[in-house]
Amino acid sequence: MNPFYSVVIPLKNEAHNITGLIQELEPVMTRLNKPWELICIDDGSTDGTRQVLGKLLKDKPYLRILIFKQNYGQSSAFQAGFKAARGEFVITLDGDGQNDPADIPRLVDLIQDCDLACGIRAKRKDTLSKRWISKFGNFFRKKLCQDGIQDTGCSLKVYRKTCLDQIKMYHGLHRFLPALFHIEGFRIKETPVNHRERLKGKSNYHFFNRSFNTVADLWVVYWMRKRHLKYQIEQDWSHSSK
Repeated sequence: MNPFYSVVIPLKNEAHNITGLIQELEPVMTRLNKPWELICIDDGSTDGTRQVLGKLLKDKPYLRILIFKQNYGQSSAFQAGFKAARGEFVITLDGDGQNDPADIPRLVDLIQDCDLACGIRAKRKDTLSKRWISKFGNFFRKKLCQDGIQDTGCSLKVYRKTCLDQIKMYHGLHRFLPALFHIEGFRIKETPVNHRERLKGKSNYHFFNRSFNTVADLWVVYWMRKRHLKYQIEQDWSHSSK
């Protein structure tokens, strides 16, 4: 039986977080009463994440594991998961435990009449520097992309798979998936979600690999929005239509 939901979690050095996260996720997904799968992508971890996943695989029939040869980045990890997903809806969250699986049913309800349901981290538990970087990025994104999204950086999202398959991914653009959905004319809704502190491990992001890269990627999305083809066909004439 094909899954109805595909949960995609990219991982890099999250050996201390992934077991607890899956333990939280399993009862939430079970209560949705639909077949589901969990796709974990090990993005070149060096801390034993692969070994932890291997042990979990023995007792988790819904679990699928994709192991990268090396670290390719979060955009590549998400894309690998998206391509492997077999469900009608794709659910994403980070592997650090900061996204709360308990919020998934609310986003699942929201996706019923839209194409992308996004979480808004109402009360951020990140460090002050990460919150300022996020504010900086969101300010320029709203100005240039005009996507109407409050929090594009929240990984807790639910995508309609038929729409997701139409999006072309590039390195770094996973942060701008709502903007890419907006460019294609897909329907987007948002709802506040819980955001938790990282209890174990350390973040893979810092000022230099987050802010400067994000601004560069933002100009790419701006260019895509400006150059997107928006023609409409009023009539289609042929001999058979006469």
